[in-house]
Amino acid sequence: MQDPQALIQMTPGAQAPVVDTIDEPARVVPRALSNKEKAAVIVRLLLNEGADIPLEELPDALQEKLTHQLGRMGLVDRVTLAAVAGEFADALDSVGLSFPHGLAGALDAVNGKIAPSTAARLRKVAGVRQVGDPWERLREVPAQDLAKMAQAESTEVAAVMLSKLETAKAAQLLGNLPGPVARRITYAVSKTANVTPEAVERIGWSLAAQLDQRPIPAFQDEPGERIGAILNRSAATTRDGLLTALDEEDADFATVVRQSIFTFAHIPERIMSRDVQAILREVEQPVLVNALAGATSGEDRAAADFILRSISSRMADSLRDEMEERGRVKQPEAEEAMSQIVGAIRTLQDAGALTLVEQEDSDEP
Repeated sequence: MQDPQALIQMTPGAQAPVVDTIDEPARVVPRALSNKEKAAVIVRLLLNEGADIPLEELPDALQEKLTHQLGRMGLVDRVTLAAVAGEFADALDSVGLSFPHGLAGALDAVNGKIAPSTAARLRKVAGVRQVGDPWERLREVPAQDLAKMAQAESTEVAAVMLSKLETAKAAQLLGNLPGPVARRITYAVSKTANVTPEAVERIGWSLAAQLDQRPIPAFQDEPGERIGAILNRSAATTRDGLLTALDEEDADFATVVRQSIFTFAHIPERIMSRDVQAILREVEQPVLVNALAGATSGEDRAAADFILRSISSRMADSLRDEMEERGRVKQPEAEEAMSQIVGAIRTLQDAGALTLVEQEDSDEP
């Protein structure tokens, strides 16, 4: 079959020209595509190669336009594909920096780097409808705060919230709810089968907007925790006197403060024996000797005995010899040494190297 491109008009009886078979084939140029068509080609190419493209992060309007464009493309020849891929690769090579789109994206980029008050004010300027998934932000909220939000919303909204959380976070949320409320929300989950994705997204943005409306606290810790941390470093007489005064002023707050206090006397009930060796490595030997030798009261003496029982017998005997040589320790020196041991425990706890045993509620039967 003759090549149609080789056919030429000839007069009747004329001899066909001789075709030079060594001539280069006709050059094939790529099709002229619009930017939308080029984007569709690149997306299709990347998907065919197994790339994970987060198209869901695009605004809804762009996702719709891209989907419609993919449906209109039909076939694309190899030359056009190679040209578009080459243009895309050149564009990537020329990029020096990539900045987020819009104020909401910029806030995500500097999250944790600017003042919380500034971030909250800018989020209000950005508006409720932001780019991305609102549930990603809600999943980072502590379970206690989510429980407060769930109780303030309708049971149906709380059921959607519970369904969108990871299993562990959902369990924590239920654990922070009163029993009757948790049961109603759990039952309402069975009614969420026909909830549309659009409704779930609207609920997510509505709940995320509540986070922006909350006032930014000046202190990260709760009041009871702050007072407890201060009393941890205070002398025993000062601590006992202040706790007695708090009992008279506000017994509930005094209870919260007591739960936040960790002293040398709490070591046997809050520290595992296997962690004692790690704690002692953070304390200088003279400080440890002063604390153990100065532990003369009942609870402090029990804590000192617990420490000695939790280490090797050889090390315990060596410490007892040093305590005997040290003799009587003045109370201020002993309290300072005990405070340093407590400080070492807190440092290990903050670093995640040690976990305190949770205190049991004394009001429980």
